[in-house]
Amino acid sequence: MSGPASVFELFRLGVGPSSSHTVGPMLAAARFVHWIAASHDLTMVGRVECQLFGSLALTGKGHATDIAILGGLAGELPDQTSADRLAHIRQRAETSQRLLLGGQHEIGFHPDRDLLFRRRDRKPFHSNAMTFAAYDNQGVLMGQRDYYSIGGGAVVDEDESRRNYADDDHPCALPYPFASGDDLLRIGAQHSLSIADIARANERHHSTDAQIDARLDAIAAAMSDCIDHGCATEGVLPGGLNVKRRAPCIARDLRAKQ
Repeated sequence: MSGPASVFELFRLGVGPSSSHTVGPMLAAARFVHWIAASHDLTMVGRVECQLFGSLALTGKGHATDIAILGGLAGELPDQTSADRLAHIRQRAETSQRLLLGGQHEIGFHPDRDLLFRRRDRKPFHSNAMTFAAYDNQGVLMGQRDYYSIGGGAVVDEDESRRNYADDDHPCALPYPFASGDDLLRIGAQHSLSIADIARANERHHSTDAQIDARLDAIAAAMSDCIDHGCATEGVLPGGLNVKRRAPCIARDLRAKQ
């Protein structure tokens, strides 16, 4: 890379609880559906299978990876979906064994058969690995592809894993590239710029000020909504680990001290 990560790579909107185990797998599932649709009519698909490896297989249940996969296959995206929407997709798959692939084409989907946790197996490139496969109604393989959730919600496919960058992340010349805190401070002193000024200039390489502001506002709003929702929701966290929600109690204590 010739420059630092975008602020929108550091702050990604998406469902919790994990960027690598929830956001990444949902994006991978959605990308696979688009990949299949690029070479086949989606109505030809009769079944889709997903195998999870390594860390995704070992801790995926507790991090809602299975729910994220179902959502991605159904056309949901992390920054555009909701917990209620994902819960509906999961419930339908569990009760009726049906899934609306890409939000367009209904297929049979049996979670116990089509979503497999390979806890003893790992892929060599990265621990957070997934293999998706699509079959037609006669059971003939239409396409298969590996994806890796490499952290922070970023995903690479099997082709990108053999290169130094993803297809949507080609190296480019930013106005103020830096690779360390020392670089950042040096650039600021040399050009009389604040860190915010440097970040804004680099973001302008890809987007207008209006686009940058809108995306920053969306991140701030999502953070506020998450805080409000967390402070008002009792019970235990989803995922099967029976972790008690602590935010409501903390919020009550803070209000009592005001």
